[in-house]
Parts: sequence; structure tokens; C-alpha cells
Amino acid sequence: MINIEIAYVNEQEQYLKELEIPEGFTIEQVIKLSGILEIFPEINLNKTHKIGIFGKLCDKDTVLKQGNRIEIYRPLRIDTMVRRFKKVKEAKKNHVKK
Repeated sequence: MINIEIAYVNEQEQYLKELEIPEGFTIEQVIKLSGILEIFPEINLNKTHKIGIFGKLCDKDTVLKQGNRIEIYRPLRIDTMVRRFKKVKEAKKNHVKK
């Protein structure tokens, strides 16, 4: 048996659960076992949500190791490059007004 965690954050709440699972389980098996898909029905691992272990994207068939933390990432509302561009543009605009 190994110990792992599963984590998910949406706009309203955070979810973190510790599980003890048999060695050889995959990310997909643990996600189904954890019950997180029933708690957060908006999670769609086939289309909109990506998964990883400690910030590194992984496939659903990745075999877990002792201490891994599965992270389910929600889709971004705005691309980070677009957000940075808008922030710089706004900063320049405000600087010129002074």
C-alpha cells in the first residue's frame, strides 16, 4: 500500500484528500476511487480538465508512487499571455496619464 493525495480547486472551494491505495494503481483508477467526480460533476478529464502530479502534466494511465499528489487543473478563463499583455498595456496607459 502507498499513500497519495488528490487535489482540486474550483472558484468556490478547495478539495484535498489523502488516500491509501494499492501499489500499481493509475491516476485514472484513483480519481474514480476517490469519489471526486461525484463531488465535482463539472470535472471532465476527457475534454476540459488536465491532470498532473506536483505541477507536471501526466496521462491518466500514469502509475502512482508513494507520496504523489494528483492535481486536477481546471481550464483557464483567460490565456496567461493575453492577461500579461493587457496588464502591461494598462500600466503604460496609466503611466502616460500622470
